[in-house]
Amino acid sequence: MQRPFGRGVNFQMVVDRIDPMLSALGDANWPLYEPPNEAWYRVGDQEFGQREFLVQDPDGYLVRFVERLGMRAPS
Repeated sequence: MQRPFGRGVNFQMVVDRIDPMLSALGDANWPLYEPPNEAWYRVGDQEFGQREFLVQDPDGYLVRFVERLGMRAPS
């Protein structure tokens, strides 16, 4: 096997709040793979929202941290 080992793997972790994590990553000068954004996904007759960002670990695995925003009527 060759580095990065985690090519193509994306894990999602649900957390209470992403802001403290973003702060800690910034303090450690750890680069974000994707900056924070708000995403809404249609589930039946509702939309499910989450605030999310991605980081890559030293082995190449992508980790998406998610803060749930709740449900809403489709826009």
